[in-house]
Amino acid sequence: MTSLVERWGRTGFALASSLVWALPLAAWAGSVDLVPGPGPWVAFGIGILLLLAWLVLLTRLGAVPVTDRQRRYDLGRMSPSERRWNAALAVFGIGLIAWLNGAATVDWGILTPSLAAARSGSLALAVGLAGFLAAMVVGVAISWRRADAAYRLRREG
Repeated sequence: MTSLVERWGRTGFALASSLVWALPLAAWAGSVDLVPGPGPWVAFGIGILLLLAWLVLLTRLGAVPVTDRQRRYDLGRMSPSERRWNAALAVFGIGLIAWLNGAATVDWGILTPSLAAARSGSLALAVGLAGFLAAMVVGVAISWRRADAAYRLRREG
């Protein structure tokens, strides 16, 4: 743990290690409606236990010594521009994940006949969903580039 904290910094380590609990909970959320039986609830229980373990890990994170050097996700050293673009990246990334989760878990068979009949409400929904997807992808790309540029500026200057 110490070597990872040294490499990524405290914030980067906390972000990366959050996948320990986030992935089982995402599996639960994606399958709870689709899979009958206890399977999804087992993933939920594992995710909650790992969330508690992660919170205990974070309480001990402050005691890990780190050297004083530039790190990508060092919140204390980020410029206001870098914070803004990283926040935008998080928002667009979460929106993209939400769209993908909805696309994977919704029964689209209900929408297909009304799209084939060219009903205006269904077409508006499809166009809106496509527009949302496009906005999230473009938002991730732009905010990623801008956050990276702000980090390079901080690292060099």
